[in-house]
Amino acid sequence: MCGIAGFVSPSLDAGATPEVIASMLSLIRHRGPDEAGYYLDDGVAMGTVRLSVIDLATGAQPMADPSDRYWICFNGELYNHVELRRELRGLGRHFRTRSDTEVVLQAWAQWGAGALPRFNGAFAFAIRDAVSGDLFLARDRYGKRPVFYSDRGSGTGPDGDFLFASEMKAFRAFPGFRFELDPGELASAFAVWTPLPDRTPFRHIRQLPMGSFLTVRGGRVDLTTYAELEIDADPFTGSAREAVAFVRDTLRESVAMRLRSDVEVGVYLSGGLDSSIVTALATELSPHAVRTFSVEFDEAAFDESGSQHVVASHLGSLHSSIAVRGADIAANFPSAVYHAEVPAFRTAFVPMYLLSRHVRDAGIKVILSGEGADEAFLGYSLFRETLLRAAWHDLSDDERMAGIGRLHPELSHFGPANRARLKGLFEQFAVERLPGLFSHELRYQNGRFAARLLKERGDPFADLLALTASTPGYAALSPVQKAQWLEFKTLLPGYLLSTQGERMSLAHGIENRCPFLDPAVVRAAASVNLRFDDGSEEKAILKEAFRGELPESSLARRKQPYRAPGAAVFKEHRPDYMELLLSETELRKIDGLDPVFARKLVAKIMATPSEGISTKEDQAFIYLLSTAVLHQQFAGGRDRGRAGHPEAELKADTIVDLRGSRGPRPAAHALHGAGGPR
Repeated sequence: MCGIAGFVSPSLDAGATPEVIASMLSLIRHRGPDEAGYYLDDGVAMGTVRLSVIDLATGAQPMADPSDRYWICFNGELYNHVELRRELRGLGRHFRTRSDTEVVLQAWAQWGAGALPRFNGAFAFAIRDAVSGDLFLARDRYGKRPVFYSDRGSGTGPDGDFLFASEMKAFRAFPGFRFELDPGELASAFAVWTPLPDRTPFRHIRQLPMGSFLTVRGGRVDLTTYAELEIDADPFTGSAREAVAFVRDTLRESVAMRLRSDVEVGVYLSGGLDSSIVTALATELSPHAVRTFSVEFDEAAFDESGSQHVVASHLGSLHSSIAVRGADIAANFPSAVYHAEVPAFRTAFVPMYLLSRHVRDAGIKVILSGEGADEAFLGYSLFRETLLRAAWHDLSDDERMAGIGRLHPELSHFGPANRARLKGLFEQFAVERLPGLFSHELRYQNGRFAARLLKERGDPFADLLALTASTPGYAALSPVQKAQWLEFKTLLPGYLLSTQGERMSLAHGIENRCPFLDPAVVRAAASVNLRFDDGSEEKAILKEAFRGELPESSLARRKQPYRAPGAAVFKEHRPDYMELLLSETELRKIDGLDPVFARKLVAKIMATPSEGISTKEDQAFIYLLSTAVLHQQFAGGRDRGRAGHPEAELKADTIVDLRGSRGPRPAAHALHGAGGPR
């Protein structure tokens, strides 16, 4: 795991180029504390800060292929590098390292962009073609690793500057670059709960969508999709027993690939089914006792420590946990927002920020987690809710009430006393209002409320509607498959894998790997879901696949979504940055914000007992607070939010400078002091 950054800049003085790329990398050094290096050639610069995980000795970057034509800066891991290396050797390719980075590079030299569908990994990389002058950026098929870009820089058009980086904060080192929040993108993000696949909250900054690559050629930027979601696979043709074995074997192979590492691999153990399965398989496949890590809360409504300890004891893992209190969330919220770089609708990413720091302090650099299981195996109550609403008019009142009761047993407002009110709400949403978004319409009501924080919000769902309308085959999907598509395209990459996942892990140099997001696992889930999941039992095939290996209590337990305390934390502890919301002067600094609505919301939150704050109000408040903090850190011209995150001066281990040289490749120059592989 690493961080990458770079630019194509006709405007930048050649003498300033090394300083600028080094400064960009220094701003993301937390992602790769082990090594750093950069490449310079004819107005192009790109570099890597490296977290050494595979081939600690010879995997330094930037790296060239044997012909010196292709140069790569790589962020991520290629899990099937062993198999691809064998195939490439059979085609006559010769390797100088054991690294997966070189496999990616040689595959690109062999097949070009045709290599991308062959990759099973979590990655974002840049490749420079020194012959054609082209620059390529690519991102993995599920959006596990980010790459952002801007074609603004200090100019626009064909003579403008093109910037890219694993984190947007790197752009602040480029001369003339300014961050500006985009009210239209904020409205969409508030409504949908996350930026759309190619969007960010800032003007002139985009992200490369999942399963895509981008080509920068002669001042033009072209985007190409190389992988689509595979959630409409043909139904599994075998028996239920064969389906169980198929799913288990596919998951086992996925975990085995993700245990490939030259450093120890741990597991995040939440106590739920998904992380327990990953822990069970890692325990089976690892030659040593597996170390597991978790978060505990002092509030029973959020705490899963009992289940965590039952699973850890049953599987014999070496378990470690941290206790997170409300005061910890309040104290670390700005730091977590600084790394997330987007507004958030809940605080659950802050405990993950603290957990990854704990894991780093324990000496672990790679962690496995259960993300993607609910999307692939229809684990969310959202999917059962979609089935219930789609069948609403065919059900009796008793069946409707019983169905509502089964949706969220963990939430008090879904209890018997509220079911009559909920029945009326479901009645309203039993017919599609937003074309193609039937499954998410109830959820998006909370987002619609949050979008009221902005003065000119237009239709906050317009861009999402345009995305689904332009996606081939989307209209033909079933309501549940549409729900699955929306989860895979929005909340999974935009929040769970990023704000709550990768960005919190890499804040402390921890690489997160997701066995459920293996293409073979996602395809297997799609095929068995169609045959064996009628919504009556949550993840029935998964449970059966690991019956006898996990505690029976873990298999019988209903899903408890990972949550953390919300607005109440900031009421109780009143951190100093709350002044951003309590001051009308500060609120008016945020472009597009409606300060009148914002002040009314804050006043209501502060005056209402915590148990009386509605879900939509809590969500809108967290959005407002995180946006205010983000504005101060990035767009406000002040650095208070970066306290505790000083950018160390970057001393590159490897510099490759090809400017003015088209002869044999110059030797890479090592500069001491950056700390080599450890």
